[in-house]
Amino acid sequence: MSPAGSVLRNGALLAAGTLSVVRVPTPRRVGGAEAAVAMCLAPLVGALLGAAAALVAEGARRVGTADLVAAALAVATLAAATGGLHLDGVADTVDGLAALRSTRVDRAGALEVMRRGDVGPLGAAALALLVVVQVVALARALELWGVGVLPVAAAAGRCTLPVLCARGIRAARPGGLGATVAGTVPRPFALLVPLLVAVLAGLLLGAGTGAGVTSGLAGHADLAVAVGCVAGAALAGRAVHRLGGITGDVLGAAVEWGTAAALVVLAARG
Repeated sequence: MSPAGSVLRNGALLAAGTLSVVRVPTPRRVGGAEAAVAMCLAPLVGALLGAAAALVAEGARRVGTADLVAAALAVATLAAATGGLHLDGVADTVDGLAALRSTRVDRAGALEVMRRGDVGPLGAAALALLVVVQVVALARALELWGVGVLPVAAAAGRCTLPVLCARGIRAARPGGLGATVAGTVPRPFALLVPLLVAVLAGLLLGAGTGAGVTSGLAGHADLAVAVGCVAGAALAGRAVHRLGGITGDVLGAAVEWGTAAALVVLAARG
């Protein structure tokens, strides 16, 4: 296999193995190039997971369940497909940032709170509210657009990953996923990936609704991807500022926040 092919293969394995519960062979090498490929492929992994959730939602709708029930089952499917790691990142990130509000806790202390993984009251509240927003917004989006919104929203949330792993953004601590992927993605690719996802989202949503790719429909999908990416990156940017860099928890929180923001946009009538 050529060097480029080896990098692509190992990066794809890293993306699938890190961002989902799918069992794949262990990458033979994980360096900066492989980590960059993995982060750039993250929206594709999200779209595939969203497609699986879409099948669950469509099955639920076909047997006569309400859209709210179908949405809850789809969100649960996405959580199961990722092992709940991204949702865990939401709770840990909120708890870490909350700890920094105390004058007795510095960055190292906040990172230790996040590393322990036990969920505090603020983290639990944030997690519950986020899931409620995702389920309710998805239920409305299913009514308006159909199940095609699921791969679009899941990909939109993961558009934050190449942005947050762009060169110049460092890890908050040595070790862990954050240290593996921080600063690995060339800046042009960090911008190109969300743009490509936005274009493909318009095509997918148009095909999923059977309405074709009208300018209004494509624009709505583009907006969902843009808002999801910006919202996730903004949340993570706050965490990076307070913690001194990214961690795996921060990346997971950005994914879930971005997905929720995309769903809210898709829940609005275009």
